Amino acid sequence: MELIDGKATAATIKAEIKAEVEQIVAQGGRRPHLAAILVGHDGGSETYVKNKVLACEACGFQSTLLRFEDDITEEELLACVSQLNENPEIDGFIVQLPLPRHINEQHVIEAIDYRKDVDGFHPINVGRMAIGLPCFISATPLGILTLLQRYHIPTSGKKCVILGRSNIVGKPMAQLMTQKQYGDATVTVCHSRSQTLKEECREADIVIAAIGQPGFVTADMVKEGATVIDVGTTRVPDATRKTGFRLSGDVLFEEVAPKCSHITPVPGGVGPMTICMLMLNTLSAAKKEFYK
Repeated sequence: MELIDGKATAATIKAEIKAEVEQIVAQGGRRPHLAAILVGHDGGSETYVKNKVLACEACGFQSTLLRFEDDITEEELLACVSQLNENPEIDGFIVQLPLPRHINEQHVIEAIDYRKDVDGFHPINVGRMAIGLPCFISATPLGILTLLQRYHIPTSGKKCVILGRSNIVGKPMAQLMTQKQYGDATVTVCHSRSQTLKEECREADIVIAAIGQPGFVTADMVKEGATVIDVGTTRVPDATRKTGFRLSGDVLFEEVAPKCSHITPVPGGVGPMTICMLMLNTLSAAKKEFYK
């Protein structure tokens, strides 16, 4: 069994990005600039945004954090999005989700200029990704693809089972894994209504678990030699930790790992790659790789 170290892989990629940024600056270009909008004081969102700011520093980017209280109106938030769209100094920006209930998230996502949508959530980017055109690919699926590539895990012609059908992970992951230029795999998507979920998993060469249920994937669901990618990050109570909780993946790691050829840990697997891919998308935005 080989552990897929997302933390180390992300550090390597951020060093590669930083080297490219310094070359751009040395040639008279400007540093890529990522902005983030944070609404309210959700603990998880605070942590994610803090890590994104630190990643910008590691990559040599300029970053801007715009904070708002959770009583901001949808109109005010949309006005801020419009300002970032029009600001030529901002290469890409994100609106940290979730947003307060009185704000329609889809309205906000669709208001973002798709050429600055480094989260890859805008319908134009989602649509272009679905038909294999150049675009910003959402960070978690792109991070998973990158881990598979960097660890030289064969995907072409392999059976891949994806647990979960979310717009952020499950659906884009399924589309990318079927595409010839990415996974080139045979893909099955399972979810809460799937009646043969365990049987499908047992036949899979690659299992990507993004179902949001701690410890859902057990040893009897995984065949010998499979690759298991755990996307789950659920906070579960743990009195032994200073924080009072620990992060749990969707895979029962200790039980499943001995059967695997490769497996990602939680934390330290897919999570660090997600933020790293956001940096990669921001660099692409600055270089105008996808949209002129």
